[in-house]
Amino acid sequence: MSVPTEWSSAAVPAIEIRDLSTRFGDVVIHRDINLEVPPGQMLGLVGGSGSGKTTLLREIVGLLAPSAGMVKLFGHAVLDADPQRRRMVRRRFGMLFQQGALFSALSVFDNIAFPLRELRLLDEALIRDLVLLKLAMVELEPRHSRLMPAELSGGMVKRVALARALSLEPELLVLDEPTAGLDPDRSENFIKLLTTLQKELGFTVVMVTHDRPTLLGLATRLAVLADHRIVACGTMDEVLAVEHPFIHNFFGSGHAAAAMGQGVS
Repeated sequence: MSVPTEWSSAAVPAIEIRDLSTRFGDVVIHRDINLEVPPGQMLGLVGGSGSGKTTLLREIVGLLAPSAGMVKLFGHAVLDADPQRRRMVRRRFGMLFQQGALFSALSVFDNIAFPLRELRLLDEALIRDLVLLKLAMVELEPRHSRLMPAELSGGMVKRVALARALSLEPELLVLDEPTAGLDPDRSENFIKLLTTLQKELGFTVVMVTHDRPTLLGLATRLAVLADHRIVACGTMDEVLAVEHPFIHNFFGSGHAAAAMGQGVS
């Protein structure tokens, strides 16, 4: 989907987080987080259980308001007070939830068509063409459009959810555990598909994952969330150079870290 020219600039970060803090009652989740993600980057966000990774993703896409600080997408506040500007920002990203989050009562076709119909700008003939195009992009066939979510394998659920996330041609794709629940072969195939699409379409990716092969296959840079803050951000070598218990425990050392370093440059 096209955006106003004044909204498009390669110099503007796809994601900009400034002085973000999150608190639920007396519980501190984030404290003074600052992070920039340039356009076209594929950022892997890692952290321990309860570190606030998914909470940060929800704040990035405007599903949750931080207690303090600001999140900007493409130079504009994701929670802009102007409803029209908010809608414009939200059309520029797609989100793939951990379990796919397909509408169980809708067919594959209607799941993918849902964001397109919400625009109220396209006729059904064009929507049909776009849905079939998105199915082809994720290597599914037109016949799959008639299936219901309950009839899909885990890998197909991920692909349909990805097709829906890509339906508005987003500049930013937000992924929450994109390969969770997939066996190694399906996980590898899904990583290859995402990598191919990102190279072809050039969208920015930010993803939460605890799966090291997924990081190896997708991420170009890493951000490590621990102790309520970003304790490291950069290439694998730069992250591994930071002395922190979580980094040591998560990435280990020796061959595993070396192999990861080859994949994240």
